[in-house]
Amino acid sequence: MRVAIALFTSDLRLYDNPVLRAAVRAADATVPLFVVDSGVADAGFAAPSRSAFLADCLADLDEGLRARGGRLVVRRGDVVEEICRVAAATGATDVHLAAGVSGYAHRREERLRAALEADGRRLLVYDGVVTVLAPGEVAPLGKNHFAVFTPYFRRWSARAPREVVAPPRRVTVPEVDGLPVPSAADLGAGGAAPGLPRGGEREGRRRLTAWLRGGVHRYAELHDDLAADATSRLSAYLHFGCLSPLEVVTRARGGSPGAEAFVRQLAWRDFHHQVLAAVPRAAARDYRTRHDIWRRDPDEFDAWRSGHTGYPVVDAAMRQLAHEGWTHNRARMIVASFLSKTLYHDWREGARHFLRHLVDGDLANNQLNWQWMAGTGTDTRPNRVLNPVVQGRRFDPDGAYVRRWVPELAGVPGPAVHEPWKLPAALRSGLRYPEPLVGLTEALARFRAARGLD
Repeated sequence: MRVAIALFTSDLRLYDNPVLRAAVRAADATVPLFVVDSGVADAGFAAPSRSAFLADCLADLDEGLRARGGRLVVRRGDVVEEICRVAAATGATDVHLAAGVSGYAHRREERLRAALEADGRRLLVYDGVVTVLAPGEVAPLGKNHFAVFTPYFRRWSARAPREVVAPPRRVTVPEVDGLPVPSAADLGAGGAAPGLPRGGEREGRRRLTAWLRGGVHRYAELHDDLAADATSRLSAYLHFGCLSPLEVVTRARGGSPGAEAFVRQLAWRDFHHQVLAAVPRAAARDYRTRHDIWRRDPDEFDAWRSGHTGYPVVDAAMRQLAHEGWTHNRARMIVASFLSKTLYHDWREGARHFLRHLVDGDLANNQLNWQWMAGTGTDTRPNRVLNPVVQGRRFDPDGAYVRRWVPELAGVPGPAVHEPWKLPAALRSGLRYPEPLVGLTEALARFRAARGLD
């Protein structure tokens, strides 16, 4: 009997999963395998909110496999050692795996290939599973990646992707030992954000269908409206691979202007993955250095991460992040600009904080979005600074978003909530809200001097 292993990593789904489909088609029996990888925790990638979401994803995946006659086989430990043990126990000749873009994913693949080949087995790696187009599938002449989004998007849009593949009708699993599907507690999810959504493919597909039937059509006009909360909220399902980004784009394309604007945002996700795949060091080092000598002030950083900077839209975003493990993309830009440019703190500090809390904490998107806002990444205007008062008034004009997350300001009416220090003294004295951490004029001058712009 020919046996194959389908290793699940960031593709926790049955629909449009070329890894699982190829493994099932190539063998008489398939081991759908997930390894609770000790290397992920050792590398600092594990986080309570993502662990809680992951537990939901694994339980849902197991249920979906059982409905097709199979089950999810779970192991815990070093990923290469566990895969080799499963292969030896079942006689599996091939291991199927989705390609990753991080340095850790590349090292895992190299170790796994070497170990399998030493035993006379094969590793088969599939591109375009966690992204719409594989990194490097489109590239400028003579280069391995695009460094500017607009030309990348033109090429990305013109490229015909692979076809969406159907889920397997049946999965036959050979006799093999495995652990119970882990709970959130088993995965160390203590301290997860209290407002997390439910994870898993079924929930992701339900949300996608609802989004494409309704909210996506107003996305172009409302996607930056903080109070409207009119974005898809599918990012966590994409990060864990509960949804295929290709299927999402395929289903959204050709619709309304809102749907096309939504597709453009998914292209940004692919763009960042192709940058990190080509330049893995960008996860921890400047993509384009500005020779910054960053400030260090623990009290300022604590005020920023706890949502007590005295700038309401910044504080609202940071408090939403702590409660939901998520915050709006526009809010992420505002708080990243505030930390890296207004306070002039190292972008890596902010990126690490986000990865500790974001349920959709994707290394490529997180690190490269932070670099974009810090001016060390791919932004063609690296010295732009987002004024939090202007941003608040523009994208939360009535102050509803701020009042939702900063209860100290709940009684301040309308747009005045964005500048509480301008309220009459009698009102201001009863607010129990901090004064601004820094003056914006002073901070802008400090940033421009540090970058040599004056």
